[in-house]
Amino acid sequence: MDIFGILTMVGGLALFLYGMNTMGDGLVMLSGGKLEQVLERLTKKRIMALLLGALVTAVIQSSSATTVMVVGFVNSGIMKLTQAVGIIMGANIGTTITSWILSLTGISSGNVFIKLLKPSSFSPVLAAIGIICMMTGKDGSRKKTIGSILLGFAVLMFGMETMSGAVSPLKDNPTFTGMLTAFSNPILGMAAGAVLTAVIQSSSASVGILQALCMSGAVTYGTALPIIMGQNIGTCVTALISSIGASKNAKRAAFIHLYFNLIGTILFMAVFYFINHFVNFAFLSNTAGAAGIAVIHSLFNIGCAIVLFPFADKLVALSTFTVKNQTASEPEQILPEELAALDERFLDSPSFAIQLCKNAVIKMAEYSKKAIFLAMEVQTEYSSEKVAEVIQLEQLVDQFEDSIGTYLVKLAGKDLSMDDSHLLSVLLHCISDFERISDHAINITEAVDKLQKQGLEFTSQGKHELDSLGIAIRDILTMTQNAFSTGNTTTAADVEPLEEVIDDLVLEMKRRHIVRLRSGNCSMEAGLLLEDILTNYERVSDHCSNIAAALIEIQADELDMHRYIDVKIKGSDPHFQKEYLRLKNIYILP
Repeated sequence: MDIFGILTMVGGLALFLYGMNTMGDGLVMLSGGKLEQVLERLTKKRIMALLLGALVTAVIQSSSATTVMVVGFVNSGIMKLTQAVGIIMGANIGTTITSWILSLTGISSGNVFIKLLKPSSFSPVLAAIGIICMMTGKDGSRKKTIGSILLGFAVLMFGMETMSGAVSPLKDNPTFTGMLTAFSNPILGMAAGAVLTAVIQSSSASVGILQALCMSGAVTYGTALPIIMGQNIGTCVTALISSIGASKNAKRAAFIHLYFNLIGTILFMAVFYFINHFVNFAFLSNTAGAAGIAVIHSLFNIGCAIVLFPFADKLVALSTFTVKNQTASEPEQILPEELAALDERFLDSPSFAIQLCKNAVIKMAEYSKKAIFLAMEVQTEYSSEKVAEVIQLEQLVDQFEDSIGTYLVKLAGKDLSMDDSHLLSVLLHCISDFERISDHAINITEAVDKLQKQGLEFTSQGKHELDSLGIAIRDILTMTQNAFSTGNTTTAADVEPLEEVIDDLVLEMKRRHIVRLRSGNCSMEAGLLLEDILTNYERVSDHCSNIAAALIEIQADELDMHRYIDVKIKGSDPHFQKEYLRLKNIYILP
């Protein structure tokens, strides 16, 4: 092979790896995080976990990605170690699908229908369709994602064909064939396969490269077999790297992946070569084909899963022995479950990561609402325990805002679908509003605390008015939280009329308060604290309005929130006017 042949082979390899990466990323984006959610929820039965692991890996075309995902699940506490072992076994089975797809390049027949099954026959059509979808689809749209998958597949297959064509002259090259013969040694072959896979961090890609080399006709099954075994060990490197800095259980999940492949490979190699010593398998000297590589790859991984499945608990025990339990001097930081789930490993699955963020913001909204409700209880009946709980909730909400905001900024740099991009914008808009709501809960309790310490008291009329306003505040908070949790823009549209009614109530209460001050029925000191409480309640309703408007405006690709509220809602919207009049008759001050 001359320098031009080498350049052609390197170029083919580059296209192959790029195509596989592009197709995999497109498949992950197209799944919209649903596959990851299925893995997260449906893994109680180990056999189900194995099947799901195989299914997810077959779809996203990467056992490494699935295993890293599992490490993230275990690290964040979403998944138990005993559940993870089944998915890891299934991932090894699912990854064999890629080798079967790539084996289609080896089809050779004069029959026109069989020739159509060869990727070189139909991938140009897929490439044409893919580029049209890419050029005509909007950024992040489903159409553009499908286009990237088709184009990635076509580039992958073109790279495979290019590599195969470049290495075909090597069949008669004694140096090349002599090097391959060295890999017939099981130890050297396994080492070569492990190193290659560890470098490119994809067993599917390394098997594809081996299948391309087989097209030269110089690779025998005796050479290919140990390389395939080594590839299964090399793919564990990705998960091991991912577990660095993770929790003890996450490290154990990575070691389960390593031990599963290592023990399976050692067992297979020991049994196979022991039998071969007496039987002398004739097929080992035969020229390996792409389909034959796929068969060996599948039989090995399925066989390992069948043999080691009953010993899954032993693998868990072995990983636990390898990674010792926490010592008393090494306390782990305990985070709320929703924040612990925001693992950086999930950033490579943006659709799933954005759903985790939404779950965390929903929990944050619950805490903010609870803080306001507790502040209302403190206002009605003072309790130092409840004041302390409000402070604790506010600090927790601050923690949620910091963690979610940081995670969303990182997520914004990823390739997001249009729906995910909209959701990310909503979350970024809303987390500050939810955080401010909890701040107002603190302000209200501080005002009540001052009232208590100074021995002041509101008039009975003022208390009744605050109770009536409190009902409206409770309702708008509940309505806003429901709208955010469900993404229901119809419910969100009902928030603004109630916010306008609350503004009217606050104005009327302030007017009545001035009348009481003039008549001497209320002290100046108590009046100032009442003004403070009313202002905070009004701000709470304003933040609810901001959240509801964000849900609606971003859905409609609007960006000016205040313009949206003033022109589209308060201006001439008949629904707003009708709902406003209806609510005005419900929330009446005594």
